[in-house]
Amino acid sequence: MNKIFRPAIVMMAAMTLITGVAYPLVVTGAAQALFPAQAAGSLVERGGKPVGSVLIGQNFSDPKHFWGRPSATSPMGYNAGASGGSNQGPLNPALTDAVKGRIEALRAADPGNTAAVPVDLVTASASGLDPHISPAAAQYQADRVARARSLPADKVRALVAQQTEGALWGLLGEPRVNVLQLNLALEALR
Repeated sequence: MNKIFRPAIVMMAAMTLITGVAYPLVVTGAAQALFPAQAAGSLVERGGKPVGSVLIGQNFSDPKHFWGRPSATSPMGYNAGASGGSNQGPLNPALTDAVKGRIEALRAADPGNTAAVPVDLVTASASGLDPHISPAAAQYQADRVARARSLPADKVRALVAQQTEGALWGLLGEPRVNVLQLNLALEALR
């Protein structure tokens, strides 16, 4: 019996040390050495205090700020510990009602804006934490933000264009705007 259990126990202990201790330490050390900002969560600091992460969306509801995508995380929105979508399909009445309510809220916040509402302002991402919106979604909000801050609309639109990130390596993905970075750049205009 000893001949059977001893090799199994030794192998389990060795694999536990290799895959449960050594490998995570090596990967974490390499990440911290090669990509320190990303390994630390890509935090954005102002005045020595973290104000957010460029990787996780936040709830901005003040008319003086650009608003991001809605969050479907529960029990509260933008909960990084509960990343996930609503899993509601396009024919689900709950999703239809939620989108209609979001469109009404956007129209109420900017009654003079008759442009089509960009889809990313009324639908949550798969993670519920997407920190980006499309340039169209940012431009849709530019006039409201400019009025709320008593800024020229052209200046706010130029800021949106400046904060727009292109496709990765010019090939992957779509142009996008990080809402946190855009709002921090907007704060810096003062």
